[in-house]
Amino acid sequence: MKKVALDEIRNEPNPLQVHEVRKPVSKVLGTADFAMNYFELGTGESFSGGLHTHHDQEEVFYVQEGTATFEVRGEIDDETEEVEVGPDAAVRFEPGEFQQGINRGEERVVGLAIGAPGASHEWDEIESIVYCPECEEETGHGVALADGGFEMTCNECGLER
Repeated sequence: MKKVALDEIRNEPNPLQVHEVRKPVSKVLGTADFAMNYFELGTGESFSGGLHTHHDQEEVFYVQEGTATFEVRGEIDDETEEVEVGPDAAVRFEPGEFQQGINRGEERVVGLAIGAPGASHEWDEIESIVYCPECEEETGHGVALADGGFEMTCNECGLER
């Protein structure tokens, strides 16, 4: 057994600076079969850096306080819909389902993000939807972590940024 209090966990914000508070609970507990991160989101902050999917993990977000707005898209060509998740509610995203959670309200969002299987995802299994200047449209991009930041490569034309 291993026990930890949230105030004992070091804050590790996203390199894209999309939120100020992210505590990797599962990393401290040493889990092998799931990932869990604690978040506090101020107005305009998000759980991640953009509309993305994990092809190797399903994700569950539990919102303890506030209301998070999730942009959801099944495929790259699908339309984006929005789903609000309020206090004491949860939402699940299956592998391959694109999503992004944002705090669009005035009240702070406090919640947990849980991913499984595995204590972490494989970087080559993450895909983000962003505008590609070469393709002149939104396309899927592979994501890699390098030198403390993210590198993205267009899946259509291979443009790296």
